[in-house]
Parts: sequence; C-alpha cells; structure tokens
Amino acid sequence: MHTASLRRRVSVLVLGLMTLLLVVLGFSVDLALGAQLRGDLRDRLVDRAEIAAALVQQGRSDEEVVRAVEGDTVQALLETADGGQVGQLPDPPVGPGGGPPAPGGPPPDPGAVVDTGDAYVLQTDLPDGARITLLADQGPITDAVTQLRWVLVVAAAVVLLLAAALVSVTVGVGLRPLGRMTALARQITDGDRGRRLRPDRPHTELGSTAAAFDGMLDELEGAERQARRAESGMRDLLGDAAHELRTPLAAVQASVETVLRTDPDRGRREELLAGAVRELRRSGRLVADLLDVARLDSGQAPELHRRPVDLGTLAVASAARVGGAVTVTGGATAVVDADRVGQVLDNLLRNAVRAAGPAGRVLVAVGERDGTASVDVTDDGPGVPVDQRERVFDRLVRLDAARGRDGGAGLGLPIARALARAHGGDVTCRDAVSGGHFRVTLPTA
Repeated sequence: MHTASLRRRVSVLVLGLMTLLLVVLGFSVDLALGAQLRGDLRDRLVDRAEIAAALVQQGRSDEEVVRAVEGDTVQALLETADGGQVGQLPDPPVGPGGGPPAPGGPPPDPGAVVDTGDAYVLQTDLPDGARITLLADQGPITDAVTQLRWVLVVAAAVVLLLAAALVSVTVGVGLRPLGRMTALARQITDGDRGRRLRPDRPHTELGSTAAAFDGMLDELEGAERQARRAESGMRDLLGDAAHELRTPLAAVQASVETVLRTDPDRGRREELLAGAVRELRRSGRLVADLLDVARLDSGQAPELHRRPVDLGTLAVASAARVGGAVTVTGGATAVVDADRVGQVLDNLLRNAVRAAGPAGRVLVAVGERDGTASVDVTDDGPGVPVDQRERVFDRLVRLDAARGRDGGAGLGLPIARALARAHGGDVTCRDAVSGGHFRVTLPTA
C-alpha cells in the first residue's frame, strides 16, 4: 500500500489546480485587455478621420485639421490636392504617396485601418480632394500589457504562497479525524477495547471511514469474544472428555483387576466383564462424538448412503439401544442413511431420557406432514427455556453447569442437527406444554 503523506498530496493537488486556474485567468485577462486596447485605438483612428472630414467641410485650414486630429499617440499627415504636406509621420514613409503598404498584398482600401505591427495606420480622402494619413503607435499598449503581465505574475506568486500556507493549515484541520482514528487505534492496542469514533455524520467521506472503522472494531471484538467462548468451550470439552473417559476407564480397570486378583466364579466374572464392556462402549461413543465434531468443524460433509427407511423401526431400535421408559408410536418412510439417522435419534433420545430422569417418560411420535417425514421426541423433564432453544444446538453448550457423569459433553444436539441438515432436513426445539420437545424433519423422497 502506497502511504505518501496525505496532507502533502492534497496540498500539491490544490496548489496545482490553483496554479492552473491562475494561468488560465492571466492569459484570459492578457488577451481580453490587449484586444480591448487595440480595438479602442482602431476606433480612435476612425473617429479622428471623421473629425478631419467634418472640419474640412467647415472650411477649416489644413493646419487646424492636423492639430485637431493629432494627440493621444495619434500622428497625422495631410496631403493637399496641389501636392503640399501638412504634418509629419515617422520615417521611413509607409507607402506610396505617404500611405501605408499592404504587406504581401495590394494597397489597402481607403478608410481601412492597417496593422503594421508597431502601429495602426488609416488613410482616407477628404471632401476637398486632400488625403490624410493617421498613425497610432501601439507601443503604449504593448507597455501596458507587459506591465499587466508582471503584475499578474507577482500577484499569482503571492496568492500561491498564501494559499500554500492556508491549504496546509486547512488540510491539517480537515485531517484531524484521521488523527483521532490513529490515537484511538493506539488506545485500543494498549487495551482500551471499548472506545469508538461514533461519527455524527456517517454518510460523509470521513464519516463513512469512521463508521467502517467502528464496524471493524465491533467485528474484531465479536471475533475475540467468539474465540474466547470457543477456547472456554474447548477447555470444558477437554475437561468433560477427561472426566467422561476417566470414569469408564477406571471402572474397566477395576473390573479387570478384580478378575485377575480374586479369580471370581463364572457368574461374577461375566458380570464384571459385561460392566467393563458397557463402559468401553460409553467411552467409544464419546470418542466417536469427538471425531464427528472434528469432521463437521472442518467442513467435511458426512458420507450418506440413502435408501427408503421406516423411521418408526429406526426409533424403536434407538429406544432399545438407549434404554429408559421410551414409547414409540406411528411410522413414516424417508429416503435417508439409516445409520446416520439412527445416530440422530440416539442423541435425541439420550438427551430426553437424561432430562426426564429415572421416573420420567419419553414419547416418540413418527409421522408425515406435507411430504416431509417427522419424528417428535418429547419428555416430561424441566424443558428448555425459550431464549436457549437455539443455543442448545451450539457446540459444547450445556444448560446444566455441573459436570456429572450423566450430564453429557454438549455434543449430541449439534451433531444431530448437522446430520439432519446433511439429509436436507433439520432438528428444532419446539414449544411444549411441559418438558422438552425436539422435532426431526427428513425428506420422504
């Protein structure tokens, strides 16, 4: 990213634009003033020629005519009809008979104003047959225009110097919000995470930048909070996993040691080994849940082998695996992966049986609504608060803070929802008169 000084760039841009405008203005004034002065000088010659003609008609003498038309840079030469001359023009003569030449072309028309470069010349015939030649020097105009140019150059230089100072100060004032953003960023870096710019006009350039800056800080804080929650959840997961694994492993170890040390009879040995197998299965289930969470977090879609399956039969099999007072009613056919949907039902039923407690009951109702198969799992436990019905599907969330061995690790519901959505269905927490109510929806085709 190119990080040249913003103040310098803005100042140079503004001064460059001002210089361009001053140059254009200077050229415009120079051209307009020069054209105006030269036009006035040509008009003056025409007016003097008309005055000379009027004086001749009044019978004035040649000397009076010449004196009347001379002055204000105008010189006159009057040639009488008998060849005499009154007045004088600069040497050398400017044309045949004292008239101006037409450079590179024929002699000019009588009464026309000719530009010789240094002067304007007009030659015209008078009523008495005389000819008068008027010459107006352009030198004063050239001097005036030159003086004006110098004035414009000096004035432009002064204006640019003042503008440079004012622009630098003005740009600095305009960039103060960026300075506040920088100071705020440093304060946040030092640990003051709650500071914000909060622009009063977020639709301006600096306002939108400040609003975007605040939005970025909000996102960063949100990401930080999420990372902290994830870290806390991971610690809880590790603690739960360690606790959940330690208990069955300790039971397995105790059973095996008892068999080895005491050499019990066959009935007692089978009882101890059966308990060890149950605990190993429980440990394997937790490890499988951890693997499923790892796959889902990595974005790896589960492999599905779909076929028509009776969900009522799956629910009965799941109830048998989970145990407890579970009643299954109804039936519906869905095109799903039987093993994965069985895993979904196992997770829901374990949660329901755990929530209902030893004396509680769990009802499973299988049916079909509007072309979609559904499985409703209800229990007579404490239920799920309304504000927690989505949160229970987050990873590592447990509504019971205690970590008893029957509390679970908070993985079953998010795994169940992810697997149902992989089928094109969903798992939701519904309203219930009492207890908990979860519904699984799955496609029928």
